[in-house]
Amino acid sequence: MSDHETRESDPTAADDVVARVLASAEKRSSGYALFEQGSAQALQRPETTSGSGYDGEQLDREDRQSLRRVAGLSTELEDVTEVEYRQLRLENVVIIGVYSQGSLDDAENSLRELAALAETAGAVVLDGLLQRRPHPDPSTYFGKGKAEELRAVVQSLGADTVIADTELAPSQRRALEDVVKVKVIDRTAVILDIFSQHAKSREGKAQVELAQLEYLLPRLRGWGDSMSRQAGGQVGGAGAGMGSRGPGETKIELDRRRIHTRMAKLRKQIKEMKPARDAKRANRKRNAVPSVAIAGYTNAGKSSLLNRITSAGVLVENALFATLDATVRKNQTADGRPYTIADTVGFVRHLPHQLVEAFRSTLEEVSDSDVLVHVVDASHPDPASQITTVRDVIGDAGARGIPEIVVFNKSDLVSDDDRLVLRGLEPTAIFVSARTGEGIPELLAAIDEIIPKPTVEVELLVPYERGDLVTLLHEKNTVLSTDYEESGTHVRALVNPEFEERLVEFAVSR
Repeated sequence: MSDHETRESDPTAADDVVARVLASAEKRSSGYALFEQGSAQALQRPETTSGSGYDGEQLDREDRQSLRRVAGLSTELEDVTEVEYRQLRLENVVIIGVYSQGSLDDAENSLRELAALAETAGAVVLDGLLQRRPHPDPSTYFGKGKAEELRAVVQSLGADTVIADTELAPSQRRALEDVVKVKVIDRTAVILDIFSQHAKSREGKAQVELAQLEYLLPRLRGWGDSMSRQAGGQVGGAGAGMGSRGPGETKIELDRRRIHTRMAKLRKQIKEMKPARDAKRANRKRNAVPSVAIAGYTNAGKSSLLNRITSAGVLVENALFATLDATVRKNQTADGRPYTIADTVGFVRHLPHQLVEAFRSTLEEVSDSDVLVHVVDASHPDPASQITTVRDVIGDAGARGIPEIVVFNKSDLVSDDDRLVLRGLEPTAIFVSARTGEGIPELLAAIDEIIPKPTVEVELLVPYERGDLVTLLHEKNTVLSTDYEESGTHVRALVNPEFEERLVEFAVSR
């Protein structure tokens, strides 16, 4: 008996089929996740991300949303008004991955994170395919049969892009494009696209462009005349006649040279911006102001935490790599000692090495800090991998020896049983919620305990015309006693070793 005859004879079976189809459609429309509930989600569900006043007006977020990609454009020229006000056409993508070791759950977690990256970049994820094999196929990444299956999926869904969950070799990308007949990109290209959309500062834009050019350089392709030689010598411009000395350059060689020239210019620009950052940092050190850096996985809530602590009003968005530029704000301990607290760029697994190198200047805020607040998304199904990824990047930045406070953010989204599991991962961690304010006092108390305290006792006689030093002693150090004498202010205080050097000429011999 055919399936059609079975459905006609059994109305209940037909209802079950309809229910399954409707459930599947509802699941696809409820969010970006295409897989069953309980799996990894790098983006939070809308109901868990309602805004509140402590994040400020968030006008930057409105500006960014006004330029999001939109559906309904089969070409960029069909609707002139939409093209004028919108930047890019919405892409329909299929994501793929190959895993050789580890569990299927780990591979699916990575694929879901890729789906979240694609969503943040402005695409709609239609489906995902995984293949288990010892090594990716050196030719087409997927095996021959799986690549044919991918082509059928792409054709049936009407996808226009395939995204691989790794960095593809240029030859793999071209060969897979020849099979599936649509554009193929990799994880690195998606991350670079997100960074290019979100970079705002002059330095951030230069860093992103440098990373993009480093990625593009080995992937240049020559077509037709691009592979032919230009005439050299005196008549190179005319391209004919006597006097041509040598074969000249091909178009692809010319492109490579231009990219190298542009990269050198960008590196010079970024290097020229370094003294300004170093001067600000040196000024903080000279005045003995301790620094705290907030680091962590992307979308773990670092900017929300900074806003909760300092009311900084930094951009907060339910997206990966929403903020790229380091934001530094002032705060103080319960006893009045000032310190700076900085929000840094987020990390992600398989972070492209081009970005790690390009954002080296931003990561300096981490390596030069006195305390590191490591923010982890408590609601993520695999927080252990987040912790490992962040610590690897922190190690690459030369910050392994800095005192670390592990903070499990979004604690309002986890159960008591989940807290026990997380406590097993990091016994000394602090559970906080940037949304509700839970655990913030405990976090501030932990920072107060760890940041360097004044330890060197000095006895000074400061002339009255140098009242600025007395003010600094009260603001940034601990004053034990103050007496006013005829020749100046007699002060006993505890100061930082760096600050002591500025006070040597006023020291009172005992």
